[in-house]
Amino acid sequence: MEKHHIEKNTVQETLIIPLYGRKVCADHYPELFEDKEAERICGMLDYDFASKRKLMESPAGLFGALEVAQRHYDLLWEIRNYLFDHPQAAVVNLGCGLDDSFNKVDNGHCHGYNIDLPEVIAIRNELLGTKERETNIACDLNDFSWMDHVDGSKGAIFFAAGVFYYFRKEDVRRLFITMAERFPGAVVVFDCCNDRGARMMRKTWLKEAGISGVEAYFSLEDENELKTWNDRFMKVSTRSYMRGYRDIYSNVNLFHKLMMVFCDRLVRMKIYKIVFKGEER
Repeated sequence: MEKHHIEKNTVQETLIIPLYGRKVCADHYPELFEDKEAERICGMLDYDFASKRKLMESPAGLFGALEVAQRHYDLLWEIRNYLFDHPQAAVVNLGCGLDDSFNKVDNGHCHGYNIDLPEVIAIRNELLGTKERETNIACDLNDFSWMDHVDGSKGAIFFAAGVFYYFRKEDVRRLFITMAERFPGAVVVFDCCNDRGARMMRKTWLKEAGISGVEAYFSLEDENELKTWNDRFMKVSTRSYMRGYRDIYSNVNLFHKLMMVFCDRLVRMKIYKIVFKGEER
């Protein structure tokens, strides 16, 4: 099959970074991460990975890859946990990119929905297609018509990996409130950091990754802010990115241990979970 070309310094390139980060972590930490699918998808792309490998194999770069891989683990844990009680639920990947989470959590009964911009879904359709009970939806997340295509009658878990940093806070608030109204009893899980982390991302990570024309806007200081957004948010909770689901502190070197402490205490990188209030009976 002809490889799909990815241009450098484009939004398309943001599809590569988490995918390749997972591959790098699987190479460096096979006892923690196994991700043959990430390796397979990277092999389908026409892209110069040499510069990304050099960056990600530096101490700081490898920690960034660890964050990506651990986030993937965290979100999969939340999805599987939800499916345990709601086996036929909708599993909705917000800003899916080339993420293959549904393939990893599919229990044979749930239905997966992958939502992203039309140009991203076009690449996804070409490279990954869809499996049984999986639907790709080409739509801007801020165009709420995508909700018309999601059947949440048997439960729904929405998740986003590294997506909302590129949104304005008022847009995220509007999105979550609308989701709470349309999908009572559903859950949304996503990653976020505080304002210090968002500013660092703008000044360092995006620049080092060679991505221009993208700015990070969304950040949260803690879960208490979310609790004030809407009374349909029945429960809001957080866990540490790196230690909240599987503590890998003892598996990494001293530099990465220090980075984990920095991210927990000063950048407050967390997985956020909102449980929407169910329908009144």
